[in-house]
Amino acid sequence: MTTAGAGAAVRRTGVRAAVACVLAAALLTGCAQSVDPIERMGRKAAQKVRRHPAPPPAGAPAADAYRRWGLAAPLAPAPRPRRVVPPRAPGKVPPVIDRVPVRDKVVFLTYDDGAEQDPRFVDMVRDLRLPISMFLTDSVAGPGYDHFGQLRRAGAAVENHTLTHPFLPGLGYVGQHAEICGQQTRLASRFGAAPRLLRPPYGNYDADTLRAAADCGIDAIVLWRASMQIHDLRYADGDRLRAGDIILAHFRGPSDLKGTTLTDMTTRMLRRIQEQGFTVGRLEDYV
Repeated sequence: MTTAGAGAAVRRTGVRAAVACVLAAALLTGCAQSVDPIERMGRKAAQKVRRHPAPPPAGAPAADAYRRWGLAAPLAPAPRPRRVVPPRAPGKVPPVIDRVPVRDKVVFLTYDDGAEQDPRFVDMVRDLRLPISMFLTDSVAGPGYDHFGQLRRAGAAVENHTLTHPFLPGLGYVGQHAEICGQQTRLASRFGAAPRLLRPPYGNYDADTLRAAADCGIDAIVLWRASMQIHDLRYADGDRLRAGDIILAHFRGPSDLKGTTLTDMTTRMLRRIQEQGFTVGRLEDYV
């Protein structure tokens, strides 16, 4: 072999050795000269992890989500839920509730109709893991069911508020049955499950409402003990919340809110809830 050929062979051997060394380093952490680059890569990876922390576990709000939505502190975890309103017995009419009979410091948020479809509210519900119940009216919410589907995927529950928001006692049994069962069918078709709860429009109902609701598969009629106003809460009695109170809010349009967004109103409501020592529970876990 010539001198040049021998040199080329040596170089090829060196290249093969270097490649083998790198592979061995990756597999066996050998080859001292390859350690520094790998350590540098490890340090960079660690720095990236520190700059981009892992998301919180499923079901847990981000540690600083409350600040984003104007709260002074995170919402306290809800107590362990327990079913306190028994399922409706076959052949019986559903109970009418405006408060859940619990002693835990928990209240329940419910939103009616469906006029306002603010994407920021979806973010708020998702960020805070806020358990809300949506009582939807088809004639109002129907064009925006995709929006309410996003809220449902963020954890909100879908319930019945009739097809067209009529004064139910004026319709008789047949008309009320059509309003309630019709919305049961619409919501089941759109979201894959029929609601269990009904809020009659304006909170008005009669004996025919109860019979029609039972025949449509409703387990409870849900009224309220406090309501969300533009600047504060309004209470049915006294000036404070009580354990188990159901709170009424609305998906209203911008003209109804006088320039105040739904997220603004919800923030104010959550502040009042926290100031009075309560947190928010999921109504469907209790009823």
